[in-house]
Amino acid sequence: MNKIVSILCLCSFMLLTACNTMSGAGKDIQKGGEALENSADKNKGY
Repeated sequence: MNKIVSILCLCSFMLLTACNTMSGAGKDIQKGGEALENSADKNKGY
């Protein structure tokens, strides 16, 4: 019984950690896209 509870806790922890990691990666990608967009706007020829 303790083994099952330990495994469930570990899996829950891993899932929560993955969600935070993906959220952080999404924010980083969004910031990179915004920087690229701003650079493109500044360098337009017209």
